[in-house]
Amino acid sequence: MCFACGPKNVHGLRLQFEHPQPGLLLSSVIFDKRYQGYKNIVHGGLMATVLDEMMVNLAWIEKKQAVTAQLNVSLKKAAKVGESILLEGRITKEKGRVIHTHAVAKNKKGEVLAEAEGVCVRIRIKVD
Repeated sequence: MCFACGPKNVHGLRLQFEHPQPGLLLSSVIFDKRYQGYKNIVHGGLMATVLDEMMVNLAWIEKKQAVTAQLNVSLKKAAKVGESILLEGRITKEKGRVIHTHAVAKNKKGEVLAEAEGVCVRIRIKVD
């Protein structure tokens, strides 16, 4: 039921991921008008959401159970409602329980729309 990637969440974004190599995750998204802030502009909080998802989901895909502890987002250029946005997440450094991450959102022209740096922390989960 994850808002960003859960296939059963009818209100979610349903991101699908490609994991072409260790340390790299790819996806894309097209935001419709439900997700706009200013007229025809994607809400910045949703850009932050998908960038966060790219970073923390990469950790999980690579069997590193972690949650986001810190997220720093830079919105560079307005993302337009209805345009295809390419997403890339990377793990840049690991030390102990801490995983440093980076994500970027670009339009089809390759222009950077938003970037994020994150710090994820490994957690222990009990399986019922």
